[in-house]
Amino acid sequence: MRKPNIVYLHSHDTGRHIQPYGHQVPTPNIQRLADQGVLFRQAFSAAPVCSASRAALLTGEYSHTNGMLGLAHRGYRLADYDHHLVHTLRAAGYRSTLIGEQHLSSDPQDIGYDRIVEIDSTHAAHVAPAAASFLREEHEAPFFLSVGFFETHRDYFEPTSVRDALYSLPPAHLPDTPETRRDIAAYKASARSLDQGVGTVLDAVPDDTLVILTTDHGLAFPGAKATLTDRGIGVMLIIRGPGFIGGKVSDELVSQIDLFPTICELVGIERPEWVRGRSLLDAERNEAVFAEITFHAAYEPQRAVRTKRYKYIRRFENGHEGPVLANIDDSPTKDYLLAHGLAERVLAAEELYDLVFDPGEAANLAGDPAHEEVLNELRGRLLEWMDATDDPLLHGPVEPEEGVEINLPSQRSPDEPTIVVERS
Repeated sequence: MRKPNIVYLHSHDTGRHIQPYGHQVPTPNIQRLADQGVLFRQAFSAAPVCSASRAALLTGEYSHTNGMLGLAHRGYRLADYDHHLVHTLRAAGYRSTLIGEQHLSSDPQDIGYDRIVEIDSTHAAHVAPAAASFLREEHEAPFFLSVGFFETHRDYFEPTSVRDALYSLPPAHLPDTPETRRDIAAYKASARSLDQGVGTVLDAVPDDTLVILTTDHGLAFPGAKATLTDRGIGVMLIIRGPGFIGGKVSDELVSQIDLFPTICELVGIERPEWVRGRSLLDAERNEAVFAEITFHAAYEPQRAVRTKRYKYIRRFENGHEGPVLANIDDSPTKDYLLAHGLAERVLAAEELYDLVFDPGEAANLAGDPAHEEVLNELRGRLLEWMDATDDPLLHGPVEPEEGVEINLPSQRSPDEPTIVVERS
C-alpha cells in the first residue's frame, strides 16, 4: 500500500488569529480545511520565536537540544541537520521538496531537501502557484512538500478598506485605539493573502494526502510573539487526511513537538531515538506542554510549562529587568505602548496563571500563598524537564554562538546595529 503524500503548510506569526478560531478575520480557505479535517484548539509551539519553533517541529526535539537557540538568518544552526524530518522520511522512500519560507538555515541547501524550487519571493503570490504546479505533476514516489508563506510576518499589507482600519478590534490584551485598530486591520490584509495562497494549494492537493497547516508562534504584536504566554506559543493547527477527517475539533493539549512522531506513526516507520513528543494518534494524552526562548534578536532566557489549568513561566537572569524591546517587532502598536511607558515596566522572575479564571494571563499568582502548592509543583515539573533534556540554562547563562548576530537586551529595536559574536 502506497504511503500518503504529506503537504506541510506553514505561515509566519499567525497564532490562532484566523476565522476557524472565532476571530473576525475572513479566511474561507483555511475554514474549508478545518471543516474537512481536525482543528486543534489547544495547540502550542515549543518556542515563541521563528527558527526555534520550526526547528522543534521538524526535528522532534526542543531547541536547546537541537541547537537552534536563536535565529537562523542571524547565524544559528541545527546541531545536526540529519535530525530534520526529511532524512527520516527519505529512508522510508519519500522524496522531499521545499517551496518558499524555511528559516532553519541561511542556506536552504544545508537542510537536505531533494529539491528546492526557486521563486522570486516567499510571499503567497509566488509560493502558492509554484506549489500548485508541483502538486499537479506526476510523482512516482510519495512526497513530503514544505510550503512556507512569509505572511503574516511584518511588514503587513495595507488595510484593504477604510472600514477595516476604523472598526477592527485589536487582540484583547491590547488597548483599543486608532493605532491598534489600524495595525490589526493591516494584519488582516496579510491574513487574507495567506488564505488565498492556502486555497490555491488546497485546490491542487491530490487524494490520499496528509495536509498539515500551522504557524510558528503568535502574532507579531507586543505581549504575544517572543513571549511564553498563550498569545506567544498558541498556534493554529489543522490536519486533514488519513486519521484526521470529519470536521472535528480537539481540545486536547498538543505541542508541535508531537507532529514528528505523528507522521512516523502514519507512515509506518519507527521514530528516531532523539524524537520527543507523543503521536496525536495515541490514546494517551499530554498532561503538560513545555516551551522556551533563549535568543530572539536579543538574549531573553525563559522557560515555561503549561497544563490544562495552569501556566508557569520562569525568567532567567539576563542583566535587564524590564521588557527586552529588541525582541518586540517594531510596529505602530509598539510605538503607542512605548509612549505610555512600556520600557519602564518591571517583569517578574516567576509567573503563575490560573487559565480558568485568568485566560488572559494578567494576574500573576506566583506570590499568592493560596497557590504555593501549585507553584511548587509546576516549578518542580519544569526543572525535571530541563534536567531530562539537559537544558544549558541549568548551568548558568547561555553564551551566544560564535559568529552569530545579536542585539543587546537594552536596545529598543531589532533594527538597531547588531553585535557579531567573536571569541578571543
